[in-house]
Amino acid sequence: MTVTVIGCDGSALTPAASAALAGASVVAGARRHLVSVTVSPAAERIVIQHLDTALDAICAARAPAAVLASGDPGFFGIVRALRARGVTPVVIPAVSSVALAFARLGLDWTDALVLSAHGRAAGPVLAAALAHPKAAILTGPPEAATGQLRSGLLAAGRTVYAAERLGAPGERVRDLTRHSAPEVTDPHVLISLAAVPEPVPAVPEPVPAVPEPVPAVPEPVPAVPEPVPAVPEPVPAVPEPVPAVPEPVPAVPEPASPVAAAASPVAEPGPASWLAGHQGAPAGWALPEADFEHRDSMITKAEVRALVLARLGPGPGRTIWDVGAGSGSVAVECARFGAWAIAVESDEDQCGRIRRNAAAHGVLLQVVAGRAPDVLVGLSAPDAVFAGGGDDDVLAAAVKAGQPRRVVVTLVSVDRVRGVCEMLAGSGYEVNGTQLQAARLAGLPGGSLRLAGANPVFVIWANQGKEPGLPASPTAQADRAGRSGPGATP
Repeated sequence: MTVTVIGCDGSALTPAASAALAGASVVAGARRHLVSVTVSPAAERIVIQHLDTALDAICAARAPAAVLASGDPGFFGIVRALRARGVTPVVIPAVSSVALAFARLGLDWTDALVLSAHGRAAGPVLAAALAHPKAAILTGPPEAATGQLRSGLLAAGRTVYAAERLGAPGERVRDLTRHSAPEVTDPHVLISLAAVPEPVPAVPEPVPAVPEPVPAVPEPVPAVPEPVPAVPEPVPAVPEPVPAVPEPVPAVPEPASPVAAAASPVAEPGPASWLAGHQGAPAGWALPEADFEHRDSMITKAEVRALVLARLGPGPGRTIWDVGAGSGSVAVECARFGAWAIAVESDEDQCGRIRRNAAAHGVLLQVVAGRAPDVLVGLSAPDAVFAGGGDDDVLAAAVKAGQPRRVVVTLVSVDRVRGVCEMLAGSGYEVNGTQLQAARLAGLPGGSLRLAGANPVFVIWANQGKEPGLPASPTAQADRAGRSGPGATP
């Protein structure tokens, strides 16, 4: 039996595709595809409504079969499902719907994250799209009715386009940002675009420091009227370097304007990449504290952050809550791994630091100003929660509200360790932890070195059930040790 999978993009079929269709005794496809081609009256038609049922009929055929599919059937398409059933099909692809969608917008898509929501929960798909500045989502029929994905993207401030019925007579591509409650037809591709934050907002903090000494000048000026005329001479020398600052600023919007004119207000394309979509793990993590703006060293230290990241397991499609985020160093690092990080912080000044740190590292995340549990209502459900700040009540509220699979907590006070462990165990988690105390190399006179000890920190992590790659809880370790101890059956 020969199965030929033919891609459809609205253009005329190739001679090879037409020949395969003419010689097929069984032709399967969505209703819209079957009516768009000429099928022999003698051929059996199978309308694909439930994939497994259609695959059963295709695989049971003893004569040549043709399967019609959208775009490139090897890209999130039916080819994989056929091969899983032991069928090696002949594939005649067309232009993929993702390529068509970006083409209609006049956008390149090497750096786009491509996601499929067919038969999948919307949560991980939405999290991955929110964490990436450019994403394409292949949707399923439920999205046309519920709008869960497009609503979530629009609520996060993304520019969202719906490319509907690409290649068909009813094709349309619309900016959903301009429509309050648009109806979207199936099939469609969602394109989500976000401007990558620029590290410009980091400038305002030092600026206020300049005006303070300036008012101090006028006070002595009235006291010495005669030397005042001598002051204007050096003053003109100051404005000359000042224009040098504004000149590079206008240079930023200029390259961005062609993209904005072509499709959207998205920032200019980044440097050319050899890797499509998500760029994988960052080149380095557990970054030095100096890489983040923080207040009075109130920041999770790099050595502690390394273990915290390992236990949180951030990545595309995962949502991480950073509760009591402080400067946001953990949230920013999670976002660098491709996770959708939500930083919850009650201090408005710290919220500003989180935004500036995210901009400095070029990542997208959500900052929620306020105190748990009130501000946790309505947030995307987390896969993991990190609590580096806040008291035990805040932690308990976050765990109850989020119901994450993983929880990671850092504590300085040994008095809190037992209470936190008991609370997490009582909530059904398997709890483990360690105490970290780093000693960093520091210089001595004459070029010698010493070790400068940092304050010890307790890192507690908890998981719902045993997860691969994570150590067992102390209770489980003790149970195993008891079973393998004296008198145990080998």
